[in-house]
Amino acid sequence: MFDVDLHAHTRFFHWSEGRPTPFDPVGARALALVGRWRGLDGVALTNHDYYSALSAGGDAPVFLPGIEVSTTRGHVLVVGPDPPVYTEPRALTPEEVVAIAHDADCAAIIPHPYRRGTVVESQADFDAVEINGKHPGSANQVRRLAEDLDIPIVAGSDAHFPFEAGRAYTRIDAEELTPEAVVDAIRDGRVEPKVERGPSQRLLQRAYHYVHLAKRRSRGGSLLPSGW
Repeated sequence: MFDVDLHAHTRFFHWSEGRPTPFDPVGARALALVGRWRGLDGVALTNHDYYSALSAGGDAPVFLPGIEVSTTRGHVLVVGPDPPVYTEPRALTPEEVVAIAHDADCAAIIPHPYRRGTVVESQADFDAVEINGKHPGSANQVRRLAEDLDIPIVAGSDAHFPFEAGRAYTRIDAEELTPEAVVDAIRDGRVEPKVERGPSQRLLQRAYHYVHLAKRRSRGGSLLPSGW
């Protein structure tokens, strides 16, 4: 069994879309530190519209390749051995992204299905749906969606800041922690979502409420993270 955060970012603020930055290695090291503190075995690096192989600065957690693609209808997570290294934001349909993922032996996951976008209404053949660490209150809706689509449920923190890593993660039943093994476990349903619900997480959720309010009020010139 391995505990893996399947949705995390190495960038605090998204001042440019879909491009690696010199900050990414710093964010990765900080993400790894928090991951080790939380006892995570692995973290998928799923930056918006690009993937860069980065070092965790130690043996654990293992960094898994991934990307969060901005499709024409919202976001799609691609996790596995060979995700795209770059995708043009809002240029691909969900169906196209899933096809690319499957051609590369990757899993295609619906993240935060009830935040923004209409990905859930597409006809794409997804491998799993996510309970998102920012929106644990939608867990029952996600369970109903997973049942309707007949796909497994995973979980990820959607960390844009390192301290958020591991607030939601996926317990993966596999003999080894490799991208290929993780994809197989997701497709076979050998996964279990886990969400932290302690006092610190409730306080964090309240903080996010105000962050989202501030973002809505400052559209068109803010440095608040995109994708929140």
